[in-house]
Amino acid sequence: MAARYERLGIRTTRRLYQRDSYGFAHAMASLGLSLGPALRAMRGASALLDLSGGDSFTDLYGPRRFTMVCDPKRLALKVRTPLILLPQTYGPFADARNRGAAGALVRYASQAWARDGRSYGILKELLGSSFDPDRHRLGVDVAFLLPRTDAARLRSKLPSRAVGVNVSGLIWNDPVSAREQYRFRSDYREALTRIVRAIAQEVEVVLVPHVLAPRGHYESDRDACESLRDALDANVRERVRVCDDPTDPCEAKGLIAACDWFIGTRMHSTIAGLSSGVPTAAISYSDKTLGVFETCGQGAHVHDPRTLDTDTLVERVLWSFSQREAARASLAAGLPPVIAMANEQMDAIVATIRANMPNGSGVLR
Repeated sequence: MAARYERLGIRTTRRLYQRDSYGFAHAMASLGLSLGPALRAMRGASALLDLSGGDSFTDLYGPRRFTMVCDPKRLALKVRTPLILLPQTYGPFADARNRGAAGALVRYASQAWARDGRSYGILKELLGSSFDPDRHRLGVDVAFLLPRTDAARLRSKLPSRAVGVNVSGLIWNDPVSAREQYRFRSDYREALTRIVRAIAQEVEVVLVPHVLAPRGHYESDRDACESLRDALDANVRERVRVCDDPTDPCEAKGLIAACDWFIGTRMHSTIAGLSSGVPTAAISYSDKTLGVFETCGQGAHVHDPRTLDTDTLVERVLWSFSQREAARASLAAGLPPVIAMANEQMDAIVATIRANMPNGSGVLR
């Protein structure tokens, strides 16, 4: 059965008089008013389900992003709407004030889920003596349950036997800024170029865009993929193709599921691989990815350019490629309990929403 939903935009802006701004919503909530569609919807909701993008409840990405992910949580608190923090990463928090603000918000939540053991430890630290195992739970990333387009229908977009590579536009398109912000030891462009060149000697390579920002945007994975392909020698380039942009997340997951092995920098591209049973590795510049991989017993296949030099990063990724059949067998054994946990957490979340419904309404709002 298709879900019914309505999209209501609300944003962080200095134009506080605009009804689609968080500033306006917070002001109206303080006055006890419900002007603006988003505020009215939140006041009438059985719960606010908040995901923070899965990995953005942190100040790692700067003060603007931190404010953006905190605003809806603060608004729920202000209008006394039950807040359910869906499975996500908590932290790191470089600023003690941000850490304190995050702690206040998770203590208010009716339920808070961490998507891996490492984040669960941080969640417990944020809560301190307020930790309650009935409300504060260990889960897994919701993308493990994302359905995928049938791989057989997508084979026309892929070679008969290929490995997939996701290139992060965020890192590739502005390497100097990325290196300064995330403190890379490795040269990301050089490392990925050498990795693709080596793998293409054995099997065809498909470069898979995962964040489909407009052309020319610093986040564009397609620009990054095409730039990598164009940097290859002609004899290698003929064995490397850039995949067509997926039409939706389910098709993106289906494309990755059709690969024999996958390496990604965008974390949710790697979750698409893991949750489909594809042996998967990651070039990760955040602890968030390691925690998710450890959930499936695949922590050895996370390679961090902040701690590895370029030669070692290339060597470690190619080791993962060489171990792909062993990883496939390990993942086949480790994945079913993860999928079972994902289903159990959704049942628990729905039960919490129902507990917050008006008596006898029978409708989730």
